[in-house]
Order: sequence, then structure tokens, then C-alpha cells
Amino acid sequence: MTSRIFQPAWVTFASVFTALVLVTLAGCSFKPDEQIWEISGPVFGTSYHISVVLPEDHERLEKLAQGIEEALEGVDAAMSTWRKDSELSKLNRLEDQSDWIPVSEPLYEVLSRSVEISLLTDGAFDITIGPVVNLWGFGPEARPEQVPSDDELAQALASTGFEHLSLRAQPPAVKASRPQYVDLSAIAKGFGVDVVARYLDSEGIKAYLVEIGGEVRTQGIKPDGSVWRLAIEQPTEGGQHSVNRIVNLPSKAMATSGDYRNYYESEGRRFSHTIDPKTGKPIAHRLASVTVIADDSMTADALATGFTVMGYKRASALATRENIPAYFIIRAENGFESHQTPAFSSYVTQ
Repeated sequence: MTSRIFQPAWVTFASVFTALVLVTLAGCSFKPDEQIWEISGPVFGTSYHISVVLPEDHERLEKLAQGIEEALEGVDAAMSTWRKDSELSKLNRLEDQSDWIPVSEPLYEVLSRSVEISLLTDGAFDITIGPVVNLWGFGPEARPEQVPSDDELAQALASTGFEHLSLRAQPPAVKASRPQYVDLSAIAKGFGVDVVARYLDSEGIKAYLVEIGGEVRTQGIKPDGSVWRLAIEQPTEGGQHSVNRIVNLPSKAMATSGDYRNYYESEGRRFSHTIDPKTGKPIAHRLASVTVIADDSMTADALATGFTVMGYKRASALATRENIPAYFIIRAENGFESHQTPAFSSYVTQ
């Protein structure tokens, strides 16, 4: 994993994400001793783009780039299901998980937050759904040549259920009443963003934007005194990118989940990568995209996935009740409709 450092001339940051694009801001008047620097590289099967506000100091930038790589490597080594040597993969291979199994503090933190969001979403978000995800071909296993049968789905579902997990804070440990295969792909990217943000905080960076595969977190303001601005992407399936809505993101995190990018087709039918933990089948409702704003990225990441599974009516009701800023894009007869919770309205600029 190799980072790259760039000095933008007048553009803060420009990149196309899985479900978000940053707004390109021309003509900004920066303070003469501060600029926005970008550090980027590959990670988690996608890429990261990190903007930091600093005076010109290449030695410090190189140190930051190295520290960011080390922080992200730590997350990958703990939580990847694609790496056989990761802490999570070793846990998943245990045939007996009935006694307390020590885990690292980062893994415990993500497991604990995952269970909290599972409870909040009534199981729409469930990290134990890994066997079903793999059965549909969206995990580390090879894609199946045909759609799983009802019997295969029932067998895979029988081995899932976040309620079978138990967690212990001190010392950090996990156990399961029956062996579980945990898949953190719907929250680990967000956690990776948070880990990088914590590292930048520890290095005294006062203003930054961290993005990994579309999950974003910001801190502080840009050199011209403005807040970070991002655009929510309009769902399309033809490879074209357009903006649906622009939002201000002042020291917050934002994540988007959508069913219009990661899918495959079989026998004329389309199957989304987002699996409903209750049915074991890909979602098939009209909700195309959900954007969530939260204090941290792993929460936004997990909630966006959970809301996508729930569908617009249930998710909107929950988000409104819990005062969660959420933005929904729904397929309609003549295109797309957009709806937002009251808490989201204060972030919208246009």
C-alpha cells in the first residue's frame, strides 16, 4: 500500500466515490501559509483520499502519509474477511466459540457498536450475515454460478443471528452460543475513517477531510474559512455521475449506501449486494440510496446499510424518531424522488 501526496493548486479535492462526490470549489482565497494537501492510496479493495490543511512541510506530510498507512493496515489486519491471517478470519474459523475469546480493543469497539446498531434497527443491520453474503457471491468466496435455492438459504440463515453474540468489555472478549461467521464490511470502512481521523487529531491537525470508498469525516474549516462541502450522487446505472444534493459537513461524518452499483444479474434478474438478514435475500424495494450524517463514520456507515435494508418507510420513521440526519433517494415512475428527515435539512446548501 503506497500513499501519494499532491498539492492542489486551487481545487480542494476532487474524486468520484461509491456513493459520494466532493464538490470542486474554484477560486478559493486561501491563507498564504496554509494549503490543502491530499494524501491518497489503495486500501480495503478501494482507495482513500485524505485532505489536510497545513503550511508547506514535506517532511511532516511524509510522516503523516506513513502514519495513515500504518493506521489503515492495523484495521485491515484486524477486520478483513479477505485476509486469512486477520484477527477476524481467525475468529471466524474457530469451531468452538462458546467460551470467552480475547479480541483486540479496536475489534471489540466495532463489534460492540455493530450490536448496538443491530438492536436499534431491529436486526436490519447484522454482522453475522456473512454466510449468506458469501452464498450470494458478494464475500471472499467465488460468485455462484446460479442463484441459491431456498434450502441453501435456510441452511445459511440458520447459522446467523447477532443475538447469539456476547461481548465483554474488560478485558475485551467475545463468545457465541453457536459458532458465527462475522462480516464487518458494512462498518469497517467507516471505522477506518475514524481511525485515520483519530491519528490526525493526535498529530495536531486541526482541519482535514478523510474519505475511504465513499465514507467521509471532516474536521475544522478550510483555509478560506468555509466548511467542507460534499455532494450526494444521483443514482445511475450507466456509469454517468451527477449531483443530487450538496451539503455542508462541519466536523461530522457522512456515509451513503446504495443498491445501484454493486450487483449482478442472473437469468434476467438483478441481485443487489445488500442482503436482508431476515429473509437472506437481496433487497428488492424502491429505495435506491441512503445518506446518513453522524458524529463518527462507523455509525454513519452501519446506519446507512441498516436503513437501506429497512426500506424508506421504516427507515425514515426510525431516523425521524431518533433525530438522525438521513437523506433518501427513491425510485419513482418517472425517475427518482428525494426525501430527508428534519435533522438533515440544516446540512443542505442546495
